[in-house]
Amino acid sequence: MIKQRYTVQRGIIVNIVLMVLILMFAVISMNSGKMNLSPLEVLNVLLGNGTDKQNLIVFDFRLPRITLSILVGLGMGAAGVVMQSLLRNDMASPGTLGISSGSGLFVLFFVVFIASTGKGSFIALPLLAFVGGLLAAGLIFLLSYRRGRDISPIGLILTGVALGSGYEALTTFLTLKLNDSQMDFMLHWLAGSLWGADWRYISVLAPWVLILLGYIFYKSRILNTLHLGNQTAEGLGLAVKRQFLGLSIAAVALSSGSVAVGGSFFFVGLIAPHVARKLVGPDHKLLVPAASLTGGLVVVLADTITRTVSLGGDVPTGIVITVISVPYFLYLLSKAN
Repeated sequence: MIKQRYTVQRGIIVNIVLMVLILMFAVISMNSGKMNLSPLEVLNVLLGNGTDKQNLIVFDFRLPRITLSILVGLGMGAAGVVMQSLLRNDMASPGTLGISSGSGLFVLFFVVFIASTGKGSFIALPLLAFVGGLLAAGLIFLLSYRRGRDISPIGLILTGVALGSGYEALTTFLTLKLNDSQMDFMLHWLAGSLWGADWRYISVLAPWVLILLGYIFYKSRILNTLHLGNQTAEGLGLAVKRQFLGLSIAAVALSSGSVAVGGSFFFVGLIAPHVARKLVGPDHKLLVPAASLTGGLVVVLADTITRTVSLGGDVPTGIVITVISVPYFLYLLSKAN
């Protein structure tokens, strides 16, 4: 019998290792920063025995940021693997499909028309980003649809690129209305600054991400079938259009909600599924959690680097992720050619 390269046992071990690594870097991140705390001091804080200053550092600054970075990574990793599987294209992601530009445009709408009036609530921005991403995705599928024919994955990506250019042009136009503080916020959002490290935003994002992750994991077997192709899936009795729509909406909701309070981290949605696929193989029962955990690990690692290593200024986490991920992505492209 030929020994399979990827096994269930290996996939489970990889996912456990990824969880341990996330926990390890979260602990390191909690102990690191401009105001250093020893592991014993952090433990005392978590046990309720810390000083007021230590409680402020851990509960108001570091723990929210660490929690947010993990949630954003989990959401983007899962969204990326769903889009790549549905379109059967390893280059598909919320960024390449133009969903990032749609979410960014509605984030800008919030900054210009709602936040400036002082009437916006902390829940409005995630919802607007989701609406923007959903409208962008709906328009892409609508323009790519041809009656009686399957939707072409290449056509979807090309349509997404074209629409993304239009969104970016409108975004550039709206930035002319921004004052200095609004422009500073948008620049940091675009660079991936994890700006929403506040328990109010996390209380909205956490159930959003965890429920949608549970739904996607529940649909792992459906993703395995859809990845075989629409005709094969229909031949196996699967309601392709309904399942495709449900999983697409879940992926858009995950990516849009994650970046709304974290910043533009769409590159994580592109690279995390590639890394996970190398580690556990194509079975979505193992691939979905592995891609999610890989995304969480990448973001929390990058955020730890930004807070512990002197980079000559306040460098957004998204820039560090790009620096870390691009060499590996170029390696993948070279291996594919």
